[in-house]
Amino acid sequence: MAILSDTAICMRCWDYSETSQTVSLLTKEYGIIRGIAKGSKRNNGSFSGGFDPLTRGHIVARIKASSDLATLTEWQLEHVWWSTRNSLQVNKASIYMADLVGRLINDQDPHTNVFDSFSLALDRMDGGHDVAWPVLRFQWALLVETGYQPTLTTSGDELVVAFSSKIGGVVEDTGEIDRVRVRKETVEVLRLLQEDGPMQPIEPEAISRANRLLAHYLRDIIGKETAAMRWMFE
Repeated sequence: MAILSDTAICMRCWDYSETSQTVSLLTKEYGIIRGIAKGSKRNNGSFSGGFDPLTRGHIVARIKASSDLATLTEWQLEHVWWSTRNSLQVNKASIYMADLVGRLINDQDPHTNVFDSFSLALDRMDGGHDVAWPVLRFQWALLVETGYQPTLTTSGDELVVAFSSKIGGVVEDTGEIDRVRVRKETVEVLRLLQEDGPMQPIEPEAISRANRLLAHYLRDIIGKETAAMRWMFE
């Protein structure tokens, strides 16, 4: 039996009984941990009064090779991202990002960069930053970390190119059914992310188009359009 102690973001939680919960956590060093916290909702317990989605804290858990669920023994709440409760747009974006993590990352598969990118996106939105840019940066970081980073090579001076999820990036606009037309300026926004250069003034519409393009790509990777994706992009 392994015991782990780590910083974690609570992505989802469910009532298991009147006093207990099952929880899905993204930890910094151990990846996704799913577990049961017995007595977590008791005020005098070791769980800060219980788990809430989109909060950060310190977790202690026991991992059993014979069980899919860890036994959570301690949760020290450290931070609440209040904008996820006070802003509908931030709430949509946060749930969308958490849903992507749960679908693209395997349990107990460490991805420190995904944890950092998710935490940074939540911090920026909580600090009053526009939702679109943090979501775009997170989607890109998740694609890079999971090995699905799209290629962005273009040639010539075309104003419109195409994107193919099957091929995994920007391709020639031949009109084939598996290719989605995109503006070249949308590709330039993604290039800015790829180069990790300083932020430049970008038209909000260009960021929106880039977000939808990556969401389209992620939908094809996952194999379906999720409820969180529909809610986020309506």
